[in-house]
Amino acid sequence: MALILIVDDSPTEVHVMQKALERHGYKTAAAADGAEGVRLAREMAPDLIFMDIVMPGMNGYQATRTLANDPKTRTIPIIMVTSKGQETDRIWGLRQGAIDYMVKPVSPDQLVAKAQATLAPPA
Repeated sequence: MALILIVDDSPTEVHVMQKALERHGYKTAAAADGAEGVRLAREMAPDLIFMDIVMPGMNGYQATRTLANDPKTRTIPIIMVTSKGQETDRIWGLRQGAIDYMVKPVSPDQLVAKAQATLAPPA
């Protein structure tokens, strides 16, 4: 069973995302900021990370860059899920090491579909 780490400072967003993913058989864990997300990613080695950008302390760009540059976590796919919808934000997120970028609001179905597509076994 795949483990998905959700890094977001909004308890409501985390709750909605966890319920949607768990309903489809995924295990989830959550972090409320980038630093906690980096720590949990190193401890838990999740199969996928959904990363917000705007958070207190270490933001999502910094956390993504940290994880992408760490040999222990660089293979974990990171998908940014954020309210920052400018093309420059998306490009910057991908340059930090994210594999994809979704702009909020993201429906539970969109979130699950993205997780399924990312975690699908290679053909």
